[in-house]
Amino acid sequence: MSRQSPAKPATADRLFGVNCKFAMNLQLIQQELRNQKLDGWLFFDHHARDPLSYRVLGISVAKPPSRRWYYMIPAEGEPTGMEHRIERGVLGALPGERIPYSSWAEQLAGIRKLTAGMRRVAMQYSPMCAIPYVSTVDAGTVELVRSAGVEVASSAELIQVFEARWTPEALESHLEAGRRVDRARAGAFALIHERTRNGAPLSEVDVKLLVRDAFAKAGLITDSGPIVGANANASNPHYEPTEESTAAIRSGDWVLLDMWAKLDQPDAVYYDITWTAYCGDNPPDKIRNVFAAVTGARDAAIRRVQDAVAARRPLCGWEVDDAARDYIRSRGYGEWFTHRTGHSIGQEVHGNGANMDNFETHDERRVSPWTCFSIEPGVYLPEFGVRSEVNMFVGDNDARVTGEIQREMALL
Repeated sequence: MSRQSPAKPATADRLFGVNCKFAMNLQLIQQELRNQKLDGWLFFDHHARDPLSYRVLGISVAKPPSRRWYYMIPAEGEPTGMEHRIERGVLGALPGERIPYSSWAEQLAGIRKLTAGMRRVAMQYSPMCAIPYVSTVDAGTVELVRSAGVEVASSAELIQVFEARWTPEALESHLEAGRRVDRARAGAFALIHERTRNGAPLSEVDVKLLVRDAFAKAGLITDSGPIVGANANASNPHYEPTEESTAAIRSGDWVLLDMWAKLDQPDAVYYDITWTAYCGDNPPDKIRNVFAAVTGARDAAIRRVQDAVAARRPLCGWEVDDAARDYIRSRGYGEWFTHRTGHSIGQEVHGNGANMDNFETHDERRVSPWTCFSIEPGVYLPEFGVRSEVNMFVGDNDARVTGEIQREMALL
């Protein structure tokens, strides 16, 4: 349950004022359009609202555009762009004709030309905003395109292909990051064990700083965190201690540790885990029961993924969430599981693939080969919270947890 900032300045930095090193794969895009029975994919941006368009198209601009641009990739044939006359060249060296426009009437005529002969086109849109991560085109622009007589479909499945699928090199970077993060986690638990057994002072932020130092020494980077929560603070899924706000960790306390990081190298992807521990030898039965419910839900979700992949059955993110949530409900803790079961993982810790979610959203995206996501059910009672997080990678014919799995409660 890594924290995700509302804005992603690192993403914007890659798109504006620098050269994008990724090239658009026109052949692959058009093949996917045909696979999904779409006539075209209409890209649109205004004031840098849609970083996904820039990444898929492989373009960058010196600064966010102040006028609207459009770029249509048809399932067959040559793409066509439309640029405002005072911002010609915003689409860079992308192939195809450029339709110039200045006035509102010219823009509408240009949209009709872009969509001529088409019935169904994809945009970064999600019906009822079910998948907000791809819903970057405003409702008015969708209405404008529909006025040309075409159906606007969601590009959510297309985005998965071009944003969420890993390369073999990305997978290896994830596995190596996992080995290093797991060592940092073991070091953090060793510190908690030593201090609490000896009665020495220890705070949540002490553990956080130890982890960040371990990351730096191991060649890892992260956008924030880690989350170190003792007792009631472990019930706040996005809690993070600071020098000004931190709690002591003592014998008899419950501790949750959520860590995420990636290798400090280009195109690396994240590894993201949560482990929990009791500072002592005999945790209360209530903690044992909740821990068993959460880890059982985690394992139920893992099985749902592995069974579907083994049977070559299509699987959607919402189904994985149901598997975990049904298990927790059956143990009487349903009302205390207050977030989705998992999120896509990529070069940002929260990626743009299918989320394991039938709670915050109804994610109907398919779990695709060569993608990775977290499975992290949690139960958050007023006095303590338990979460168990692993990462799952789906290959061509298999699905696996990529790092260590916490099978037993850590007793420190």
